[in-house]
This record gives sequence, C-alpha cells and structure tokens, in this order.
Amino acid sequence: MVKVLYEDNHLLVVEKPPNIPVQADSSHDRDLLSILKDYIKEKYEKPGEVYLGLVHRLDRPVGGVMVFARTSKAASRLQDAFSGHRDVKKRYCALVEGHPKAEEKLTGFIARDEKKGTAWLCQKEEKGAKPASLFYRKAAEKQGLSLLDIDLFTGRHHQIRLQTAGNRTPIWGDQRYNKNAKPGQQIALWAYSLTFPHPTKKEPMTFVSLPAGGAWAPFREALAGLTGGVSVVFEDENILCINKPRGTGVAAADGENSLEERLRPLYGDVHPVHRLDVQTAGLVLFARNERAEQALLDAIRERKVEKYYRCTVLGVPEEREATKRAYLLKDADAALVKIFDEPRPGAKEILTRYRTVTAGRDKSTLEVELLTGRTHQIRAHMAHLGHPLLGDDRYGDRSFNRQEKADHLDLTAVRLVLHFEKNSPLAYLDGRAIELFQ
Repeated sequence: MVKVLYEDNHLLVVEKPPNIPVQADSSHDRDLLSILKDYIKEKYEKPGEVYLGLVHRLDRPVGGVMVFARTSKAASRLQDAFSGHRDVKKRYCALVEGHPKAEEKLTGFIARDEKKGTAWLCQKEEKGAKPASLFYRKAAEKQGLSLLDIDLFTGRHHQIRLQTAGNRTPIWGDQRYNKNAKPGQQIALWAYSLTFPHPTKKEPMTFVSLPAGGAWAPFREALAGLTGGVSVVFEDENILCINKPRGTGVAAADGENSLEERLRPLYGDVHPVHRLDVQTAGLVLFARNERAEQALLDAIRERKVEKYYRCTVLGVPEEREATKRAYLLKDADAALVKIFDEPRPGAKEILTRYRTVTAGRDKSTLEVELLTGRTHQIRAHMAHLGHPLLGDDRYGDRSFNRQEKADHLDLTAVRLVLHFEKNSPLAYLDGRAIELFQ
C-alpha cells in the first residue's frame, strides 16, 4: 500500500514508491494514479469513476513526496502554482559519485525528444532548448559518495540526473546517465520535501519523506538533518561541527529558525560556542554537554581554535600574504564597526592574516585566518585595506557588487583546527582539523 502523508477534500499527499510509473505508460505496469484512485474509491465507497488530478510528476525510478488534486478546482489552482513556481518549493536529496563542491548553482539548457522519452544537455541555440537551474549543498560525505541537498528551480525532464551527470558527479545507481551504475542498483534520488499553497486555504503546506536502507543507510543521521536544514560535518559525543547556510543565525538569541533551534530536535540540548554573521556560511561549533562547552570556550578565549575563511575581494592585494593589525570600534546603535590604524578609546585590537589563493584582473580569492574574533572583523578590515568583500552590502563596493551580479556575501568559514591541553576533556581532539567539503 502507498503511504499517505495527508488527505482532505481537496488534496491527497503520498510517498511515491520507487519504480512505479506515476501514470499509465507503454509498460502497462500498475501505476500510482490508478492505485490511488482505487484507494479513494474503496475508502470513501465512491460509485463510478473517481477523479484524481495529476499536477506534477516524478521519474519512474525516483521515490518521494507527491501531491494529487481531489477536485478539478484544486487541480487547476495547483497546476497554476506548479507551472508558475509560485510558492512551490521542491527539494531533493541524491547520492552522487565524483567530487562535488560544497555548494553550487548549476544552470544550462535541456532539450527533449517527447516520442523517444529522452533528454540531453544542450546549447541555448538548439531547437527545443529550455533553461534549467538548480542549487545544491553537500550535506555529508561517506564511503566515496556525497549526499546533496538540492533545490530545484525548474522542472525539466530528468533535470537533476542530467545536470549532476554533466557536472561529473553522476547519481549513484542511475542506469541511464551514470556509466558506472551496475544492473540492479536503485537510483539514489529522492524527492524529500514539497512545499505548496493549499488550493482553498492558500496557506503554505510542507510535507517531508526520507529514503532509508540500501545506499542511503550510512547517511541516516545526515538525512534527518536535511529536514531541519542542518549539514553535519563532524560529530561525536562531545561536539558538533555544522555547515551553516547563509541567512541563518547560529544561536536561538539570533532569531527564529536558528541552528540551535534546528539541532535540538535531533541532538537534544546543544550549546553554541562561537558565532558567524547571519550572512556568512560555513563551519560553526556546538558543544553537546557542559564539560565540552567549557573546554571549547577556554580554547577559543586562549586562541587555540584556528579559524580560516575563504572570500572573494575587490582587487588584488599588493602583499600576497600578510598579517595586518588594526583597531576596531563597535557602533552598536548603527549596527556596524569602524576600523582605525592607531589605538582609539574603546577600540579593540584586531589581527587578520590573509593569503592570496587566486588573483584575477579585478578580483581575487583570499584565505583569511582570524587571529582575533571581533564583530564583522574580516568584512570591515578588508574594506579598510581597500579590498572589500564581494556581495557585502554594508562595508563593500556597490558598483563592484553590481558588476559581478553578487546576490550574497562571498564569505565562508572553511576550516577549523582544534588545540587542547592534555588535561582537557577534549584532549583527544588536539590537532584535529575540520574542513568544509571542498
């Protein structure tokens, strides 16, 4: 029997099993639409033909969340929402081979042969080409596979399978687009979350379904974290290291939907020990008990936690590698900081070390190590040095941001190196480097 996630007079939301066609096809195999019509007919003792509207699809081998309309009015409204991508959000998880980046937006064009049921990546000028875009974030990496959390912005035929394969990270078990797939392997692609407006109440509704077993088994905890938008890079009984998404606060005090709030249903009481700006992505540490919290706080205060960031800046520093000293004065009322070359009353000393990783004509990529940890230190200090960060709307260069079409602050915490004394409860982690997936 198909698992029903929700139903009312207007909707039927289910978990589609893998390897069942959504509607009748040339295989003449039992299809999901027919199965659900029989379910409604039997449960509600409906005489005659049962109406059930198909408003979106999943590939036959793919499982996950699907919604069907129980009335023609609901079908019409849902089809409008899905076709116009209005308040509809589809999220998928996939296990891929190769070496995907920590996060990336994939864009391109896809053409399709309706008669043959085939699709391929193509150029914009090719007949039938339609734009395709998605964004992925790597959530975990185990046993040579990477778990991707995927936001789908367009709904082209075989889009995720095509674009990941075209990115040299094909989906495990994809018999069509992965040349390494072995017969009998089940494709590791799952529609795990679907958000859409209720056709009559207009309220947003979100439904979640997670895959289990098989190739997914080693990723059980990471999959649970996806539902809360949590990507766990490292964990043990004492600490958690999380890959924080941009736009999310770290601690509950930072506002709603913080990482702390997301982690509690999964890990119980957790304690953030340092912060990242809301618009900064990357590695952040949490303690899972009071002893670990105190040990981490002591290490951070004594500068025994090395913090490294990657950023894109305007121009190329004359000194390709340097350590810079300055003085930071916080203006709480204006919610910004000011940087001075000489000491000022109330200003705190800051030390910022950078290394140029790549240099272009008008921008460069830097690795920055924070030797002190002050509010907005990297953003404000690099701007003071004449190299503001790409996408910085507070300390940055607006013309540079417009020129590069920057839609976010290009700053990510990519590596933490931990140091502890021999008598510390976390001494076993001394020298441990935790790195963001590259």
